[in-house]
Amino acid sequence: MFEHELHHIRSAELIRQAELYRLSREALRGRRDARRTGQEPEREGGDHSHDRHRPRRVARTA
Repeated sequence: MFEHELHHIRSAELIRQAELYRLSREALRGRRDARRTGQEPEREGGDHSHDRHRPRRVARTA
């Protein structure tokens, strides 16, 4: 019985994760479409919002 409950809990968690994934893909698609049509909404963070995905560059030590 315990394994059965664990299965239902895991299944519900996977369903929630899939829904969040679909929601994020839909938002991304909407932003992409807005960018293509030139109607992109104003974002917080200014012009450098794309920098958060890049690793920081650090000078090499001698």
